[in-house]
Amino acid sequence: MRNGIHITVSPADRDRLEALVKDRNAAQKHAWRAAIVLSTADGLGTVEIMRRTGKSKTCVWRWQERFMQEGIEGLLRDKTRPPGTPPLGEQVAEHVVALTLGDPPGESTHWTGAMMAKAAGISVSSVQRIWRTHGLQPHRVRQFKLSNDPKFVDKLRDVVGLYVDPPAHAIVLSVDEKSQIQALDRTQPGLPMKKGRLGSMTHDYKRNGTTTLFAALNVLDGTVIGRNMQRHRHQEFIRFLNAIEAEVPAGKLVHVILDNYAAHKHPKVMAWLGRHERFSFHFTPTSCSWLNAVEGFFAKLTRRRLKRGVFRSIVDLQAAINRFLDEHNTQPKPFNWTADPDKIIAAVKRGHQMLYSIH
Repeated sequence: MRNGIHITVSPADRDRLEALVKDRNAAQKHAWRAAIVLSTADGLGTVEIMRRTGKSKTCVWRWQERFMQEGIEGLLRDKTRPPGTPPLGEQVAEHVVALTLGDPPGESTHWTGAMMAKAAGISVSSVQRIWRTHGLQPHRVRQFKLSNDPKFVDKLRDVVGLYVDPPAHAIVLSVDEKSQIQALDRTQPGLPMKKGRLGSMTHDYKRNGTTTLFAALNVLDGTVIGRNMQRHRHQEFIRFLNAIEAEVPAGKLVHVILDNYAAHKHPKVMAWLGRHERFSFHFTPTSCSWLNAVEGFFAKLTRRRLKRGVFRSIVDLQAAINRFLDEHNTQPKPFNWTADPDKIIAAVKRGHQMLYSIH
């Protein structure tokens, strides 16, 4: 053993050190430091301690001396070291943030880490750290569309009122069509997912025609009435309304929520509405497809059945959609609207104010 190293461990300290070594939840660095001290107290030499702990000679010596000077608390604390390079000042971070909020050089659409590092004279990792600290993500963009409907507030409250407090002895249907659903067949079979590899499919495909799904979501029970049709004109829309008329129980009033698509307001559609007095239309504000509850069903259909599907004909595509409708209707869930209309109206007003102030 090296001269000058005399370690005596009290019973209390030994119990604590042995507990550190046996504790599976303790940090490993604390466990092997405790093992070095216990081995030294048991009279083992430096070479044997190195063999048992797998540490270098200087490492063993360092923690022996630390225990002699500071006890067990010294084993649990790492000495702070000055950084290799001095940290960036606040002025550099403010400069990067100011540049990020401005336009990038040339005709670039957005800042990249490399561009900002060159402009600010710092490393890419420093730029990314500053962006992360200030919540900046110049590589991402969110899409939006503010409604310019002069009756936005009235239509919003009307539709949300039907969701939240539907009339008694009535059915509320959210109606829309998902047009141009393509029957896509891949040029080669895909490969299945396995450990360490994603499932794969070819980027190119064969088009085998399109179909349009007309759907009506019952807000009260979550069931969906759906029909596949080749086109989405007012003629097909009237046929779908007749299908709804046949399926909805007699004596029930039917409130239909739908968007401002031209086929929904065609004179012949309005004439059909006049002949069916129990039906009433409630139009969403313009550019507010998110207000139509059936859009959530369309998104679910796309994610779970269409996006990765392989369809060799329109018949295959329509059969797959019909099966999805049947599966959905076996375990439907009522639609639950949770957003506060007052908050939506306030957010739209803020959006218009921001657009007017910038442009």
